[in-house]
Amino acid sequence: MRRLARLIDPYIVLLLGTVGLAALLPAEGAAADGVDAAATGVIGLLFFLYGARLSTHEAVAGLRHWRLHLTILTATFVVFPLLGLAARGLVPWLVTPDLYDGLLFLCLVPSTVQSSIALTSIARGNVPAAIAAGSFSSLVGVLATPLLAAAFIGASGGFSAESLLQIAGQLLAPFVLGQLLRRWIGDFVVRHRAVLSLVDRGSILIIVYAAFSEGMNQGVWGEASWPRLVAVAGVNAVLLAVMLLLTGYGSRRLRFSREDRVAITFAGSKKSLAAGLPMASVIFGDQAALAVVPLMIYHQLQLIVGAYLARRWAHTAADPTPPPADHPSPAGTAGDPDGPR
Repeated sequence: MRRLARLIDPYIVLLLGTVGLAALLPAEGAAADGVDAAATGVIGLLFFLYGARLSTHEAVAGLRHWRLHLTILTATFVVFPLLGLAARGLVPWLVTPDLYDGLLFLCLVPSTVQSSIALTSIARGNVPAAIAAGSFSSLVGVLATPLLAAAFIGASGGFSAESLLQIAGQLLAPFVLGQLLRRWIGDFVVRHRAVLSLVDRGSILIIVYAAFSEGMNQGVWGEASWPRLVAVAGVNAVLLAVMLLLTGYGSRRLRFSREDRVAITFAGSKKSLAAGLPMASVIFGDQAALAVVPLMIYHQLQLIVGAYLARRWAHTAADPTPPPADHPSPAGTAGDPDGPR
């Protein structure tokens, strides 16, 4: 139990506490208008900071390893969406249409940056590649995620030309502005990374409170029974397992080095809660509360499983003696990035 407690992200506890606060004391009337205005402002701030942090130099330098980045982008924006579309067969007998939209949206968001880098480092993988992959995924996601959501979720997400303009104004414009100003503010952002990280996390709590308050006021939780939520958690677990297997096996078939395979497996199977929550708030509007539930569950699962795999792979790297030929490791697909040859 103590080991499990260490694997649980404390920030998830804060997020769940924020959800509980919104359920007990949702913002209403003038307070709701103020919370919505604050959420809109912090969404722009978040994407401005994302743009200011993204090092153009690192991104260009990372192009030298284009095969690795193309593999991760394919996993993030091609394989994941295809699996999300395949999950449509689970509606309505296992998940409701609204929760399915959330599952599909989960499959469209970019890969995470911080946890992919940290887990790749623990597992003794290619950390520079993980950094560049996270940057590429974030950059592509600002454009790709809203467009893919418009194409695949469509009318159920409330899309229109006005919606796309709103997305461009709230997400893309601040991101581009951050990139343009990075020459002057980039050093400041790097020096105060820890403080700005707190700003990020606090901003996301505001977004979550606004989304779930709106959900309570609109009564969107009528279909979110506990059996349905447990079913979503099970689907997320299967999705994570499939992506770990595909990225691990695929990177071996493409003959990447062990260090590159570690980076591909972690970056290619992760989804960004930090980027996904503000995007969902803009894309889904009143329905954002249900839409972000699958992403929040997946985020915690990927941290727990990723921490276990990173430690196991670090041990394997420290003691690379292969098992006897007649006793291949049964964890070759997910427990060991080298796997059977």
